[in-house]
Amino acid sequence: MQPVCGKCGAKLPTVAANGPERKPQIVSDDSFVRDVVEASATVPVLVDAWAEWCGPCRMVAPVLDQLAAESGGRYKIAKLNVDENPRTSARFGIRSIPTMLIFKNGKLVDQIVGAVPKQAIAARLAAQL
Repeated sequence: MQPVCGKCGAKLPTVAANGPERKPQIVSDDSFVRDVVEASATVPVLVDAWAEWCGPCRMVAPVLDQLAAESGGRYKIAKLNVDENPRTSARFGIRSIPTMLIFKNGKLVDQIVGAVPKQAIAARLAAQL
């Protein structure tokens, strides 16, 4: 159903919670507080800590794309390249990738290490809704 303006009845544009394509949002050392910590005050945010050279990270990437597309605004998926963002990686003690961090209300509430099935990631996210 297309949303319409309550005053004039004009059709309103629709934009998904994770952007027009509903893809994971790329975050950096500089944007992390705004895009993850502060954003988690309204919806849980899962951050995928990954690297280009990491095989298991490439296995998890399509799963996170699917979860982002299915989010319906209930949660947000973000990606943090650990090679390009060493401050945030060090801050959260990321020693193995992929590592997925789940934030809620500005705090780290869960952590998933390794390439795990979609159902396991979805269950951990659902526990924070």
